[in-house]
Amino acid sequence: MDISEYEKKIKERLKYEIESCGKKKSAIAKELGVSKPTLSQYLSGRIMPSLATFGLLCKVIDCSPDDILKI
Repeated sequence: MDISEYEKKIKERLKYEIESCGKKKSAIAKELGVSKPTLSQYLSGRIMPSLATFGLLCKVIDCSPDDILKI
């Protein structure tokens, strides 16, 4: 798998985990300290969260980073 395929899979899993966590997107954005449009950009794959935001996001949505990264 090349890097672009790997990145695409990460973006798909990130979107899945956010959408299936059971929390409203506005609540997730608030807990992360980001705007709703920023969270929407994470969901669309337009941008990726920073490493620190990614770690906090995993705590907020109660998933392991490994669930998203599949390392």
